[in-house]
Amino acid sequence: MKVRKAVIPAAGLGTRFLPATKALAKEMLPIVDKPTIQFIVEEARQSGIEDILIIEGKSKRSIEDHFDSAPGLEQNLAEKGKDKLLDLVNQTTAAGVNIFYIRQPYPNGLGDAIRYAKSFIADEPFVVMLGDDLMSDKVPLTKQLMNEYDKTHASILAVKKVPHDEVSAYGVIDPESKIDDALYNVRKFVEKPAVEDAPSDLAIIGRYLLTPEIFDVLAKQKPGKGGEIQLTDAIDTLNQTQRVFAHEFTGERYDVGNKFGYVKTNVEYGLTHPEIKDELKDYILETAERLKKADAEKAETSKKK
Repeated sequence: MKVRKAVIPAAGLGTRFLPATKALAKEMLPIVDKPTIQFIVEEARQSGIEDILIIEGKSKRSIEDHFDSAPGLEQNLAEKGKDKLLDLVNQTTAAGVNIFYIRQPYPNGLGDAIRYAKSFIADEPFVVMLGDDLMSDKVPLTKQLMNEYDKTHASILAVKKVPHDEVSAYGVIDPESKIDDALYNVRKFVEKPAVEDAPSDLAIIGRYLLTPEIFDVLAKQKPGKGGEIQLTDAIDTLNQTQRVFAHEFTGERYDVGNKFGYVKTNVEYGLTHPEIKDELKDYILETAERLKKADAEKAETSKKK
C-alpha cells in the first residue's frame, strides 16, 4: 500500500526552552526566519506525503495559525508590491498537502501521542516525523524510508551513529545483520540505555515508517522510561511478530531539541541564507579571531602570575 500519510507529534511542553516556550509552541521557534515545524512539513511534501496529522497540546494554536491563510497580511503585502514577502507567506499554507489537527490531552509520552492518530491512519502504513530533528540530504530522509518500504513492506526506523557517551539520550538498536549498505535487521530496540549497556551506537533519530499494526501494540503498551508510553518499547514488541528494519541515515542531522543544537542549527542555516550568509561568515571569523586573541592574552597573564 502506498505511504501517503504522516504524523507530526507537537504536544510537548518545550521545557528545555523556557521561558520562550511559556506562551509559544516550541515547534514555532525559528531557524533564522522559518519555524522548525515548517521544515518538517516541507520534507513531508517533498517526499510525496499527501495528508499530515499534527498532534498538539495546549498553547499550540500558533501552529494552526501559521499554516492557515492570512488574508489581511496577504492583501497588505500585495497592495505594497512586496511580492517576495508575499511569496514567503504563501509558502506557509503548505499547498499540495492537507493538514489536520488533534489534541493530546496530557503529555504521556510519544507512544501515547501516536495512539491518537489511529482513526486518521486507519489501516495504512504511515510516517512519524519528529520536530526536534531537521534532516538534510539529496533525497529527503522520509522519502528514503518510503523507498525502502516499497521493497520490504515492513516498518522501518531511521538510525544514525552517535558518540558512544551520548547513547543514553536515544533509543538504540541492537543490529542482527546488515542487509545492504544502509538497511539492518534488528534484534532489539532499547529506549535510552545506560552507556555501558548500549548494544550499539546506532541511535534512532526522528523519522519512523510504521505499519498500522503498531496501534494494536500501543493499546496494550505499559509505561516505560519516565513513566510514559514509549514508542520505542512498542516497536520492540512489534518486532517480535513482524520484522522491523533500521535504515542508516548518512546525511546531515540537526538536533534542535536542545539549546546548543538549536543555536548551532541557526548558524549553519544562516550560512546558507541569501540575506545574511556573507555578514554572518564575516562575523564568525571576526569573533573567532577576537576570542583567539583574548585566550592568548589570558594565557600570557597567567604565565606572569
